[in-house]
Amino acid sequence: MKKFKYVGVGFCSNDDISLLPEIPIDSKVKIITHTIQGGGPAATSTVAAARLGLDAAFIGTVGDDDAGVKILKDFQAEGVNTDAVVVRKGRTSPVAYCWVDEPTGKRSVAWTRGDTEELEEAEVNLDILNGASVLHMDGHNPKGALAASKRAKELGVLVNFDAGTVRDGVAELLPYADILIASEAFARSWTGENDLKKALVKLAEYGSKVVGCTMGELGSMMYDNGKYIECPAFKISPVDTTGAGDVFHTSFAVRYLETQDLYECQRFGAAVSAIKCGKLGGRAGIPSRSVVDEFLANNK
Repeated sequence: MKKFKYVGVGFCSNDDISLLPEIPIDSKVKIITHTIQGGGPAATSTVAAARLGLDAAFIGTVGDDDAGVKILKDFQAEGVNTDAVVVRKGRTSPVAYCWVDEPTGKRSVAWTRGDTEELEEAEVNLDILNGASVLHMDGHNPKGALAASKRAKELGVLVNFDAGTVRDGVAELLPYADILIASEAFARSWTGENDLKKALVKLAEYGSKVVGCTMGELGSMMYDNGKYIECPAFKISPVDTTGAGDVFHTSFAVRYLETQDLYECQRFGAAVSAIKCGKLGGRAGIPSRSVVDEFLANNK
């Protein structure tokens, strides 16, 4: 089997995305632009790894409907291996509907898993982790993610956890995370601390090598042996913020493989996120490594 440097496990979907002059409530608006792209936190993260030059593979589930076929084709078009994706016969695949506010680039997302059941531990092809550098998980497919995390630890593979949403199975996954970067909402909800700095101290109790949180347009913050490392986001006029957090997690981990300088990893992640936000959808704007390096060189 071919070896993959970056393996994602979690949620994948089709994203139906509309750019709107405003997000309506009990009213109607005309769509400015519409697109359908592959989506899902871990899925988009894995595509970002491929764009940044790493051989990548994804572990997850889809149905055998038209949406599932498109999800797999989108992965394959990006060079992401799908041998470990389980196709559920007679099931409907996950989809998401995203409304993007044109003036601000902020968005609202409604999603469904369809009736595709999540992975069982025995369904995960653990051989795909042989030779990997990073296992990335988003908290979805928790039984499958747990099996992959246990194997990753045995192999010395870095486990990168995008803790975006509190859901069943997260508690079992947290102790396996080497890089644990949470959303603000997760950090506050999971720890019961409204103060993010106090929340990070509690998250650090799980023993991860890296602990931090993303803060949207305010950037990111890491906690390292009693010190807080804050990195601002690049000032941009976003077209769409969908997927900005997903690609931050990817790019942070990619840079961490090269240097353990947390601020440099944060800055690299901020650059990838900023560039991504220049196009509609979670994947359309994901840059190549050369584009990121040029961006950083021009934005000291």
